[in-house]
Amino acid sequence: MQEDSTRSPSYTVACEDYVHVVEFSPFSSGTPASLLAYGGNQYVVVGTCLFQEEDVEVEGVEFNVLRVFHHEGRVSALAWSPESRLDRTPNIRFCTAAADRRLRLLTSDLQDRHEVKVMEGHTSYINHLVFEPTEGKQIASVSDDHTCRVWDLDGNENTILRLRSPGVSVCWHPEEIYKLMVAEKKGTIRFYDLLTQQAILSLDCGQSPLMSADWCLTNTIKVGAVAGSDWIIWDITRSSYPQEKRPSHRDKARLFKWSRANENLFATTGCPGKISSQLLIHHLGHPQPVMIGSATVGSGLSWHRTLPVCVIGSDRKLCFWMTEM
Repeated sequence: MQEDSTRSPSYTVACEDYVHVVEFSPFSSGTPASLLAYGGNQYVVVGTCLFQEEDVEVEGVEFNVLRVFHHEGRVSALAWSPESRLDRTPNIRFCTAAADRRLRLLTSDLQDRHEVKVMEGHTSYINHLVFEPTEGKQIASVSDDHTCRVWDLDGNENTILRLRSPGVSVCWHPEEIYKLMVAEKKGTIRFYDLLTQQAILSLDCGQSPLMSADWCLTNTIKVGAVAGSDWIIWDITRSSYPQEKRPSHRDKARLFKWSRANENLFATTGCPGKISSQLLIHHLGHPQPVMIGSATVGSGLSWHRTLPVCVIGSDRKLCFWMTEM
């Protein structure tokens, strides 16, 4: 992989501070623009993003800040609620995890109403969280404390799933609200039935540490992950062992995310190096990455809901890459 094939971001947005986490809302905002949140030390910025690919009157990207939320401590993970809308009466709802092992559920009408619900229960670092995507009445989180916890919006723990190693990723089935995927650091991915609280299927990547996994929500037979320096893909109807596996990053791989616009497109990032983090965009069926990017000590990774564009946070900016497919 040649360094000189690295592509600069298609678009950038300047930020006030270092960005630790960035997330496009995977749900429609009810307006042409997409909701996007990014967070760092003691703040979360919520805004809207509109790209020239969506609106010919936009030059590059138009990012409008809706509100800056004060946040206790550094944001380590963030998830959007499907109840976040900008049409009718604006309602913003998202949940964060912080280094203090707490979840915070933030709800705002972007005017006077602003509520924060603090959820306590995890006893170690929280790695990932997700809202139940159909109604948004539950949140699942995974932690280094070897648990996956499912919470209601009042902060009650409805379910605690005991894991065999730290939980690194959690994904909800897009339609079946009782199906949850949990990835563990030692290399196992399990699918749980939340009614029986039992695992109904497991996948093995055959190596550790597994750092990140994602469920392809446009085609739920596909699961992807990064472990060691490799990316790994499963077809869950065929085998519990990987269908495809390739080395991707020279050092360790850090994050894996499927595109929402194309079920064969996915992105991986390398662990932040001393200066930069590598972003690779892959297409199933192509032996080499279809795009290579890099960001100054980048962190976070998220895909747009309908466009083949992904974003990572960087030092005082957001970097967006549009993939030509």
